[in-house]
Amino acid sequence: MKEYTAVPHYLVELYTPNAAWRALPAESRQQFLNGIQAAMGDLSSLGVEVLALSETDGGIDRASEHRFLGIWRLPDAHVRDALLAGIKASGWYTYFDHVNAASDAGGFATHLASLKLA
Repeated sequence: MKEYTAVPHYLVELYTPNAAWRALPAESRQQFLNGIQAAMGDLSSLGVEVLALSETDGGIDRASEHRFLGIWRLPDAHVRDALLAGIKASGWYTYFDHVNAASDAGGFATHLASLKLA
């Protein structure tokens, strides 16, 4: 019997607080963030790994204009999609201008071959 090996997936988020976030009173912001923190507690049991959650470095060449980033490693596309659904359901996109990028694990040679065909 062939053993199934999941291919890791990655999710990169770039986001910036918008006017709706800035208009929220500090107490409302804290309540929202407390809910996010509580929801994040079970992610590791699903195999979700946070690689980075931080402010972006605006001092690099061709820096993104987004203020924050999140980089996640996930065991498969189903878990990735569940994470994205949870982010959406939380109301996150109401308060942050946000873009996502996702892919499976790839290597340099595969990437160059894809670029050649692009």
